[in-house]
Amino acid sequence: MTFISNLSCLYACSGITAIFYAKPREIESSSFAISGMRRGVSSLGVYVLAFFSYLYKVKKSKSFLLDFEIDGLTNSILNTVSGESFATEISLLIKADLKQVTKSKGWLFNWREELKSIDREVYKLTIVNNPTIIQGTLSLTVNADHVFIHLIENAPFNRHKNKIYEGVPGNLIAFACKTSFQRGGAGFVSFRAKTKLIDHYIETLGAYHFANQLMVIDTDGANKLVEKYFKN
Repeated sequence: MTFISNLSCLYACSGITAIFYAKPREIESSSFAISGMRRGVSSLGVYVLAFFSYLYKVKKSKSFLLDFEIDGLTNSILNTVSGESFATEISLLIKADLKQVTKSKGWLFNWREELKSIDREVYKLTIVNNPTIIQGTLSLTVNADHVFIHLIENAPFNRHKNKIYEGVPGNLIAFACKTSFQRGGAGFVSFRAKTKLIDHYIETLGAYHFANQLMVIDTDGANKLVEKYFKN
């Protein structure tokens, strides 16, 4: 059983409210809780300690509270003017790309610093056959049993009313889920969210809200996202 799924076992098997803000229907239907009840927890105290240790570790890491908007779960990304769908590619961000993703060009985060962090993998999303224009970026860490997202960002021209493409954040989240499946995390993905967007992520991504603004996407939710964006 993975550690992240054990967070749900903690809720399911102890009656301790590990999920603080999820609505009753999310809690009742949680595959976390169901799998936890079926498998059982051999030592509840261990998981209580592990749960709060994980929350402390995440908070101490000074990870950003994310506020990306899921503007649509589209088939790849969608041009907002023509309605045309474009296939995408996700590849590693390299040093040569950094000149494109600077604050002077409207990007919000310091992607140079992300690229320097040895515990992180940084990716870019581009349209197939148009690799020079970066549509969005993603920074994550692959842990033994889940993927943790540090940062995710839409290109400046894909934000607000006059955005050119929609579906970029959903595409990047789906990629994180796919990475988790491929590297032993059973699809589990976590990140920290700003309070005002917690319900948004519950509704659009099927994520669950634990303490300390921690959001978790489980195997079922990850499967749905991966099937949406990576059918082939």
